[in-house]
Amino acid sequence: MTTMKPDECIFFQLAKAHQAGARFWNAALADYPVTSVQGMVLTFLYENDHVTARELGERVMLDSATLTGILDRIEKSGLIERRPHPEDRRALQVCLTAEGQELSGKLLEMAQVANREFLSRLTHEEEMILRILLKKLRG
Repeated sequence: MTTMKPDECIFFQLAKAHQAGARFWNAALADYPVTSVQGMVLTFLYENDHVTARELGERVMLDSATLTGILDRIEKSGLIERRPHPEDRRALQVCLTAEGQELSGKLLEMAQVANREFLSRLTHEEEMILRILLKKLRG
């Protein structure tokens, strides 16, 4: 029987890298009233507000059911509103409230700093290669 060491298993390595990144980002968000995924959704809305849930789901790469639950919780906290789409009666727009706008701006700045800090052990070239490889693995 052949054995595999943890450092030889790509799935183990990816899981450990994900855990390290999640711990890092969760620690950065500890003083804020959002989860890491909610923070990601809010930062994307900050950059492109008044979008449909479908457009937002494509942007943040979340399926409709997952995104709906996240949006429900963010809406209950008063950070977003769902409004009728002005051009499509079947669609709703996801819009930041004033409080959501303020928090999202802070989160975006935090995310940029956290990204730089988390990746600081890599050279610029290594970071670019990592990003290319991760995108390639996502398919």
